[in-house]
Amino acid sequence: MPTKETSYLGVDIGGTKVAAGLVDARGNILSKTRVPMPSRGTETEALSAVERAIAAALDTKPQLRRAVAAIGISSPGPLDPRKGVIINPPNLPCWRNLHLTKKLKTPGHLAVHLDNDANAAGLAEAVWGAGKGYDSVFYATLGTGIGTGIVFNQRIYHGRTGSAAEGGHVSIDYRGPQCACGKMGCIEALAAGPAVAKRAREKLSRRGEETEALLALAGGDPSAVTAEMVGAAWHSGDKLAASILQETADLLAIWLGSIIDLLEPDVVVFGGGMGALMSEWFPHIRKQLPRWSINSRCAEIPLVRARYGEDSGIAGGAALCVSASEPRAAKRRSRKKR
Repeated sequence: MPTKETSYLGVDIGGTKVAAGLVDARGNILSKTRVPMPSRGTETEALSAVERAIAAALDTKPQLRRAVAAIGISSPGPLDPRKGVIINPPNLPCWRNLHLTKKLKTPGHLAVHLDNDANAAGLAEAVWGAGKGYDSVFYATLGTGIGTGIVFNQRIYHGRTGSAAEGGHVSIDYRGPQCACGKMGCIEALAAGPAVAKRAREKLSRRGEETEALLALAGGDPSAVTAEMVGAAWHSGDKLAASILQETADLLAIWLGSIIDLLEPDVVVFGGGMGALMSEWFPHIRKQLPRWSINSRCAEIPLVRARYGEDSGIAGGAALCVSASEPRAAKRRSRKKR
């Protein structure tokens, strides 16, 4: 069992960088470091980058080296968390069917735990963050894509093969745009950052509404608009940006209505850059939910912003270690009162 002195090493693998940091047993991030990730290099080169990040993170706090209990890694999927295998992530072409937990060389032969980045981030929120104290947590990270995780009693729900909780690829419109996954009308294809930017560019080209702030941020070029610009323009009072974000909030309400009907989680936690922006639309989403859920108490479910922002991968990796170290019986707690 972890003690107050116990710490964990969380590793966040991305397409361009590997971030690593030490995290204490209360979820506080004690140190952080990052190294470039040669995602288009060889398998060995990419493994070496992860090992360098781990070594650098340990060097930031050498006095805590002995207290590190395990290493947790959050990575893009698809992957097999039970076997510790990274299968074929699109943004990590360096690895195909790599048994990462076995091939990685770790100081002191520390145990290594691996999971999908959204699953790990959701677990961190359930253990230490905005979902702490709730039995069931639905986590969604909104950014360039939409990733989700389902956590019951501080345990990730993986499904039969480890592929569960792909909530970003739940379709809400079979006639909608094609998602990168191949399906039509996934919420990712409609409400992630690139979709918001695309909708803004299309509406700007028609110039039917007041667009001064948004167009100015894009340097007068509608094709240069990004989701971040839409958010900034909305904060400046741009009416077109407001209508785009309201439409995005409506789409998220439709999606969440189905999620609630299926899972009825105790809390919904939003992370990611777009998640932070859309948290300002929580009152609107909550107001719309009864239209899209048969659950008469759907609006009672808290919609909250994640504790961990850009550090969600590091915290998530550490949370994997905590979950692996505690027996399932220790997770049984009374349901938080509504």
